[in-house]
Amino acid sequence: MDQFWENEYIQIAAYYSVVILCMIVFLAIFEMVTKYKNWDEIKKGNLAVAMATGGKIFGVANIFRHTIEDHGSLLSMIGWGIYGFVLLLAGYFIFEFLTPKFKIDEEIQNDNRAVGLISMIISIGLSYVIGAGIS
Repeated sequence: MDQFWENEYIQIAAYYSVVILCMIVFLAIFEMVTKYKNWDEIKKGNLAVAMATGGKIFGVANIFRHTIEDHGSLLSMIGWGIYGFVLLLAGYFIFEFLTPKFKIDEEIQNDNRAVGLISMIISIGLSYVIGAGIS
């Protein structure tokens, strides 16, 4: 059975499957903490929500890229990925806190593309910092 798990193709499929599952869970958590429904807004053509959500997807994927490269086991990858996600989520709340003149969620829901773009860049940028820290 050890030979099965040592097969490179099986390892890639395992990492891929776990990351997809984690991505779904993490996006559901992001959906719970925002005041709008991401996929409903995207379906309506809200580009600001699409950019913010895309940044979160890219950010989570980038964090997992670092965990796969630098940690030998699937469990270790999951643990560090969850830790990285928690840090990315904290960054989301810090962004909201540091902009007291307006509410990030409301601006994104109202299709303020400038705020959506900044939200996307923050998620992507923080994912590189988090990934470097995980490495």
